[in-house]
Amino acid sequence: MMLRDALEIVVRTDPGVIRSHNEDAAFADAGLGIAILADGMGGYNAGEVASGMATTRLADDLTRVITSCVTQEGSGNCDPSVIERHIVNEVGAANFAIFHASQSASQYAGMGTTLVVAWFYDNRMSVAHVGDSRLYRLRGEAFEQLTRDHSLLQEQIDSGMVRPEDARYAENRNLVTRALGVDPSVDVEVHDYDVLPGDIVLLCSDGLNDMVEDEEMALALSALGGNLALAADHLVQLANDYGGRDNISVILIKVLGDYSAPKGWWQRLLGCLK
Repeated sequence: MMLRDALEIVVRTDPGVIRSHNEDAAFADAGLGIAILADGMGGYNAGEVASGMATTRLADDLTRVITSCVTQEGSGNCDPSVIERHIVNEVGAANFAIFHASQSASQYAGMGTTLVVAWFYDNRMSVAHVGDSRLYRLRGEAFEQLTRDHSLLQEQIDSGMVRPEDARYAENRNLVTRALGVDPSVDVEVHDYDVLPGDIVLLCSDGLNDMVEDEEMALALSALGGNLALAADHLVQLANDYGGRDNISVILIKVLGDYSAPKGWWQRLLGCLK
């Protein structure tokens, strides 16, 4: 099955109830197998610039690589480490571009953005993230957060200072310990996962998970997974119904079938990435 036929993707982004403008940015393409979500921060409109730079630059780069390398000829074996290295390099380049812009223009001083990226290939998914934007997976009845927040709150939970059940009400819960654009370099966390038909993957900004409990997100995806657009709309509506204190962005990806790499695709990709 071709990748574009194996993945169904829906993207939603909403300013929320309180904020007048949206500093989130999102991009997804089922044919390329990529999804990118960023939650910007900074002075007025600066966060929007940072998140927009991150998604646009990464989308352009990954699109160029994938479209130039896919072929139907030859044969090869997939090595996720090559995908990981490429993602880390390009996220690093995006980070430096945002940092340089923030240093060059006073109105962008201090801007930055979180980032979560999913790249689907050969029945696998590479996930990269920086900050507290998240990626979840619903597989059967199991709903699991695959990313771990880079945040002060997560460090406090890990150290036992805050109980997980109290995390939603903790002070400073939105202080991230990593973000794109804050320093000249950034530490990107990347992991690789197998993918099965029927999986539903959720990428979201904290405007969703700060408002909606994981259990309620899981219930929504389980009940509405047959209509991905309705599920995405429902998640955004839930966040707004519960206060909508922040921008809300959601990318939902449903795996419809097998998408093993065409013969020769991997050899060609390796050549392009060298």
